[in-house]
Amino acid sequence: MAAIIHYGLGSVYVSAPRCSLDRAHKTQPLKSLPEPITLKKSLSFLSDESWVIRKRSLDEAYSVILDHCASRKLNSLGKQIHTHIAKRNIVDDLVFLGTKLVFMYGKCGLLDDAAEVFDEMLERSIFTYNAMLGAYVSSGKHWEAIELFAEMHFSGNGGDAHTCSCLLKACAGVQNEGLGSQIHGYAAKSGFINNAIVINSLVSFYDKCGNLDDAKLLFDRAGSVDVVLWNTMISAYASIGMMDEAMVVFEEMQSEAVSPSSYTFVAALKSCEELSCGMQIHALVVKYNLESDGYVGNALLVMYSKCSKVAEAEKVFGCITNRDDICWNSMLAAYVQNGMYDASLDFFIQMARNGKETDRVSIIGVLSACGRSGNLLSGMEIHGFALRNGMDMDVQVGNTIVDMYAKCSKTSYMENAFKRIPEKDSVSYTTIIAGYVQNNSFMKALQVLHETPLRNIFVDELMTASLLLASRGLKCISKVREIHGYIIRRQWSDTVLQNTLVESYGACGEVDIARNIFELIEAKTVVSWTSIITFYIQNGLTSDALHHSFDMIKSGIELDSVAILSMLSVASTLSALRKAKEIHSFLVRRCMHLDESISSSIVDTYANCGALDISYSVFGSFKNKDLVLWTSMINAYGMHGQGAKATELFMKMEAENFVPDHVTFLAVLSACSHSGLVDEGLYFYNRMLSVYRLEPWPEHYACVVDLLGRANRLKEAFDLIQGMKISPPAAVWSALLSACREHSNMAIGEIAARKLLESDPQNPGHYVLISNLYAAAERWKDVQEVRTTMKLKGLKKEPGCSWIEIGNKMHAFTARDASHPQSNAIFDKLLEITEKLETIAGYKADTRWALHDIEEEEKVKILHGHSERLALAYGLLMTGEGTPIRITKNLRVCGDCHNFSKVASRIYKREILLKDAYRYHHFRDGFCSCGDYW
Repeated sequence: MAAIIHYGLGSVYVSAPRCSLDRAHKTQPLKSLPEPITLKKSLSFLSDESWVIRKRSLDEAYSVILDHCASRKLNSLGKQIHTHIAKRNIVDDLVFLGTKLVFMYGKCGLLDDAAEVFDEMLERSIFTYNAMLGAYVSSGKHWEAIELFAEMHFSGNGGDAHTCSCLLKACAGVQNEGLGSQIHGYAAKSGFINNAIVINSLVSFYDKCGNLDDAKLLFDRAGSVDVVLWNTMISAYASIGMMDEAMVVFEEMQSEAVSPSSYTFVAALKSCEELSCGMQIHALVVKYNLESDGYVGNALLVMYSKCSKVAEAEKVFGCITNRDDICWNSMLAAYVQNGMYDASLDFFIQMARNGKETDRVSIIGVLSACGRSGNLLSGMEIHGFALRNGMDMDVQVGNTIVDMYAKCSKTSYMENAFKRIPEKDSVSYTTIIAGYVQNNSFMKALQVLHETPLRNIFVDELMTASLLLASRGLKCISKVREIHGYIIRRQWSDTVLQNTLVESYGACGEVDIARNIFELIEAKTVVSWTSIITFYIQNGLTSDALHHSFDMIKSGIELDSVAILSMLSVASTLSALRKAKEIHSFLVRRCMHLDESISSSIVDTYANCGALDISYSVFGSFKNKDLVLWTSMINAYGMHGQGAKATELFMKMEAENFVPDHVTFLAVLSACSHSGLVDEGLYFYNRMLSVYRLEPWPEHYACVVDLLGRANRLKEAFDLIQGMKISPPAAVWSALLSACREHSNMAIGEIAARKLLESDPQNPGHYVLISNLYAAAERWKDVQEVRTTMKLKGLKKEPGCSWIEIGNKMHAFTARDASHPQSNAIFDKLLEITEKLETIAGYKADTRWALHDIEEEEKVKILHGHSERLALAYGLLMTGEGTPIRITKNLRVCGDCHNFSKVASRIYKREILLKDAYRYHHFRDGFCSCGDYW
């Protein structure tokens, strides 16, 4: 119902807020706020009895208060003023005040109230229409605004510049360039085209519709350009990522001597991609004395945060005088985004102590910090705070709580938090699916998918990527194909999805499909390249991985640490020293070799390529070494049989106050095992338990068992296994079984064999190890039974393969391999070598290493055709005298090939570096670095 107020020329309806003005609210005294003097005067006008003779002053008083309510969004006070207007029933200009009411309600976001006032006004001015248009646009009701203009135009009311501005914003909101162009024409026809407000709106409209060319054309033709238009143009470029162009406009503005506003600096700072640029703008901010401005200060803070300059962000924060919630939350976000999680928690506490009311944004920020840092206790405290304040029901807060528990590996808490979210959205389901995947609960992740149709949840690209990861974890090729089909039906060409498909098919062993998908990716990212390289490594296609690594470099794509580590991993796996040096040189040119994670990988790579001296040189070049770098060097010494140096380096590391972790102890125990340093190994194992209070991993037990087993202390090794606090895994029994075979201990060996198959019955390597145990004892019937069991289970022994780097290419060989283009020359060279070793050095094949029940002559042929000998023959054939020969084998080198290599190194005066599945062997002058202990 509306109050009818009569005056001179007719009646005007003025709507009360949702009820009759005659019976609106009980009359309440208006509360005066401590605002500027104009507001106080306006309030005094309302209580002054002499208002009868000063009606114009009363209208002005109402107007000032309504404007104040609109600017501060004080909808409660605005409704009280509305009630006063209706109850007093005598005002001078109801069209004027009705327009003010529409404007106030629109600014306060009360669109229904604004529309009710507007609809009940019998007379409306152009300003009334503009107020209602503005209300629709600010509320996102763009089509309603366009329809209102049509009604306005049909009723004969012409618009003005502000009308055109509102309509252009509405057209931009619905992305209707054609309709906006008509408004452009209307503005030109009506003579508003040179109005600054219209020009600004046109430039903004064309920008938002993606037509930056027309926006720039209008900007260039504007002639006298005000600061608002400059700001619009800077923001237009920044919004589509054209940061350089945005900065050019900013610099042109400076050269035109246009005084920037706070919005100018905000737009310019958003365009900054480099710290130096941001600092220059900061200097201008200081020059114009705007550093304390909250709006500008917040933009500076965000800029420094993006550039990882948190200390500078803190200084800016300290200079802002009136910090609003946005500033506080931006500072909190700066800590979180830069990995300063403890600082973010401290800052959150500081916010509370400063009386800042915690909002949804700050809760989400601090929960993210807890999740990323794995700080479960603090995360639970923040969750409790959110519960007490009713925030956990907010879907975004709820999603972040779910993510926090997922990252803290608390899936039961994660599930409970998910159940509490009342209105779950697509992000909720994506978060819990990703949480299950992170915690290896792949089946649960796929089961959640069944709920989405019931909740009317659309499975988008992000959720699909998580489902692919779950399928990859299960190695379920049928599910991967099903999801792939869904992606094709949706016609998605998202690069992230394509990368995940490559990884998923690769994990399932579908080499050709993964390769084809990779080739179809148009805009390959560094993740695309890393995915295909990793997939090749996982499937044993190291040569392909190396080829793609250098293709990635040639593509000119910006490499990240993951890509570099993948490349180093390939060179390391292949023991490709030349390639390792090329990658290292590339990193040095890019100044990327100083990164801590990369430096330790360089040490590992050179060690795996047989260049221990270069490994140590890289290690020694770093003054500030971290624990990972120390561990890498200790492991490098151990791999090359230099156990004494490994233990010496370990103690030097301790002397420099580094605290060894599980991995460091694993490296030094392995070094002791490879070098036969039994007492030293047991010393370090006991220090790990008693001094550092570290619970052994299965890998530590396997190392100690191997250490004792190699020394023929099999009873001690068996007792250690019996005393383990956890169920002994396959690796432990495998280490014991290898030692039993070496020392012909069938009693313990058969126990180890039985336990090994109970632990992991699907690994073909275990059956081969058991078969070798029986073969060494010449129990051929048992050997045959083991091999028959393998066939029935569909298990195949991994074929032996050796490779050598000659020139810029890797050459691979299998046993008795005749596929190489120079096969005839290689076999001729091998025959020459064998005859020379037999004649000069008295070499004779040790047929005990041919574990087959066949004639001696056949055993000799088998040994002579081993892959490492073919690689050695090719190396001697293709390299000059004195050149070291580097060979890599995927399996353990047999005793006869080990002896053959020792003799060959002496007769041919060559250093032969042979890396097998366990360690490096340096053959020089008839001796091996392992001391025949491997």
